[in-house]
Amino acid sequence: MLTLCAFGFAPPALRPAGRVVAPAVGRQSSAPLPWMIATLPTPEAQERRRELEEVKTVEDILARIPLSGLEGKAMRVEKSDIPTKAQVRKAVPAHCFKRDTVKSMMYAAISVAQSAACVAVGAFIPMRAAFAPLWLAYAAVTGTVWTGMWVVAHECGHKAFSDNLKLQDAVGYFLHTLLLVPYFSWQRSHAVHHAHTNHITKGETHVPFVVNGREGIENGGGENDLESAKKFGKGPWGALQLMLHLVFGWPAYLLWGATGGPKYGTSNHFVPVKPFNINLWPGQWAMKVWRSDIGIVAMVGALAAIASKIGGWRLALLYGAPYLFTNAWLVLYTWLQHTDVDIPHLTNDEFSYMRGAFLTVDRPYGPIFDWFHHKIGSTHVAHHIDCTIPHYHAQEVTEAIAKNFPKAYLYDPTPIHVALWRVASNCVAVKLQPFGGRYTWVPVQ
Repeated sequence: MLTLCAFGFAPPALRPAGRVVAPAVGRQSSAPLPWMIATLPTPEAQERRRELEEVKTVEDILARIPLSGLEGKAMRVEKSDIPTKAQVRKAVPAHCFKRDTVKSMMYAAISVAQSAACVAVGAFIPMRAAFAPLWLAYAAVTGTVWTGMWVVAHECGHKAFSDNLKLQDAVGYFLHTLLLVPYFSWQRSHAVHHAHTNHITKGETHVPFVVNGREGIENGGGENDLESAKKFGKGPWGALQLMLHLVFGWPAYLLWGATGGPKYGTSNHFVPVKPFNINLWPGQWAMKVWRSDIGIVAMVGALAAIASKIGGWRLALLYGAPYLFTNAWLVLYTWLQHTDVDIPHLTNDEFSYMRGAFLTVDRPYGPIFDWFHHKIGSTHVAHHIDCTIPHYHAQEVTEAIAKNFPKAYLYDPTPIHVALWRVASNCVAVKLQPFGGRYTWVPVQ
């Protein structure tokens, strides 16, 4: 747990807060002598005073931080630049908001068929060491294809799949359960993520640590992570973050709400009762969490039965290895959709739903990944503005948003592997700027 605490994946209750000064012991307090009153300011206070004197505009902030392919655009967007949801809906063709159950089922069937075909091919790979490279390729390809099923289930959770709500939940529950995702639990937490995107307190995923963070308002301990990154060096730190996020990030989020904001604390997607924080599961949601668990238990039982027939090692290669790649894709998408060196987080006063939605960034994943993943990464701004839009209309919606709201729409042309390394090695901790309610990433020394 100490290792997890050091690198941002500890349960929120165990994350280091801002520095606490211990009281002096062994001496009785007394009134200060006149010559004792004046003290030198701490280095932190001196730095803060310099910032107040020197940082007066957004351009001053941008001069102090690295830039992504957005070239500071996300920082320059003001509240007045953000359209209302009604204005966006007016700019988008009306048919884009209509769900076609037949078409949605077709895409679900395609993703399931592609996924099953991959497993069928994998069944013929021999269980010998000489075939290890082939097994690795199988896991990467199959996990990538399975992500398409994940995205379809994600669309069901957003009510973007069909107007038939029972069918929609049945499809989503089935597909997510196949991938060991608790459908209703995730549906709720993901809705919170959408409602509070890049909100420093209420955000639900990839909420950064804050330098000298205030308890209950910010995730504290950012200064500790910056010090660790400095000691490790940017290269080793970036490699470590890639491993922690892409390999351990998804289970850590499900089990204790890793990377979530302070509002919901140490949540658990399988156990909606204490000792875990229950704020994420109001009303009937706790019962829905238990309903999700039924599917997970059934799927684990099915996997155990299969393992008894074909062997645990073969099941690990056929199912477990691709599963890890699917999880990595999920975290990669969410991480890059809302994080980069010049994308800010916001205070409560500066935040609004639409401003958070427009802090989402679209990226170029290319035609192959867009096909398998239903353009989840290249049309994500539209998805955050209105998550009930089906994915097969998202490209048309994206084009309308980019045309009508060019100052607010964010697209970064940086190749994905370059952007991923930039984020992993540079996005360590944020600090609140002197004005504008923006938290910006502190450059790694």
